[in-house]
Amino acid sequence: MGGNTPCASCKLLRRRCAKDCVFAPYFPADDPHKFAIVHKVFGASNVSKMLQELPVHQRADAVSSIVYEANARVRDPVYGCVGAISYLQTQVTELQMQLAMAQAEIFCIQMQPEQAHMPAVQHAHAAASAVGDDGKSFLLHDAFPEYLNFGSSSSGSVIHDSLKRESLFGHDMVS
Repeated sequence: MGGNTPCASCKLLRRRCAKDCVFAPYFPADDPHKFAIVHKVFGASNVSKMLQELPVHQRADAVSSIVYEANARVRDPVYGCVGAISYLQTQVTELQMQLAMAQAEIFCIQMQPEQAHMPAVQHAHAAASAVGDDGKSFLLHDAFPEYLNFGSSSSGSVIHDSLKRESLFGHDMVS
């Protein structure tokens, strides 16, 4: 902060904090750990150059990003932030798959009472035209063809087909 109390960076680097210190507004003396991690990962000179190249109104956001990346690099030296992002993207993909399978299973269960009264051709047409409240189809015809076998012209129902597949695992569910 210039003069009296040196900022965290000047304190760590054991130098006098000038009035125009580029670090003082972003690395206060009461949070020395914040600058220590940034210095360890990026180096004070590199951070100083980055901050000086930016307009003053963007520096606070840049420091926030630098601190976040430095913390991520300390936790995961190889991937840093990218490792966390990749992990979260994998989780989102897995959850989307689970949701799609649950929606398909719900649809199959909802179609069970109707299957007893419909011929196979009408059943296939009704399944293909299933539309949600927003006007979009909520079936994933191409994503899970093994679970949604509505396009076939066989006289068996979807539930019957899926139960036949279970017999491959040694459990004869349907004769």
